[in-house]
Amino acid sequence: MFIDVSALLRGEINKINVDFTLFPEPVEGVSFKDGARVAGTLTDNAGFMRLVLSAKLNYIAECARCLAPVEGQVEIAFERTAVTEGTLTKEQLEDNIDEYVVIKGAYLDIDTELREEIAMSFPQKILCSEDCRGLCPLCGKKLEGDGCSCKKKETDPRFDILKTLKNKKTDE
Repeated sequence: MFIDVSALLRGEINKINVDFTLFPEPVEGVSFKDGARVAGTLTDNAGFMRLVLSAKLNYIAECARCLAPVEGQVEIAFERTAVTEGTLTKEQLEDNIDEYVVIKGAYLDIDTELREEIAMSFPQKILCSEDCRGLCPLCGKKLEGDGCSCKKKETDPRFDILKTLKNKKTDE
């Protein structure tokens, strides 16, 4: 999304309202219902331009423990100082990449920065609930509710030889 900031730069207005839909980069195992709804303002306070945005993105994914479908929403706050091209050196911009957005000509393009912020804010592990117990490792049924009827105390067959050694010691 290119925001025309020419009137703001000329001093004709001191505020631009921003409202658009951004389509994020695909995330493995996640589908998006629609794009991210982005809204906010770009305000000029005596040459100090501040961009304040919020974005909401609805998604559908699988629970990392039980594979149940999960619907959720990611919300991010995006705040940056807007500077005209050439105001800061390349080194200053690189050192403070999370603080500035650059106005090139009379336009501000924030899509790349917003997509990165959404990707970084997206949960690493999506769960249907914090106390999800997952799936039974033996039968694969959900452990929630009735769960499964598998024998819970399962031993590792590699340690069966140790049981025989213990039994021999007690027999002697």
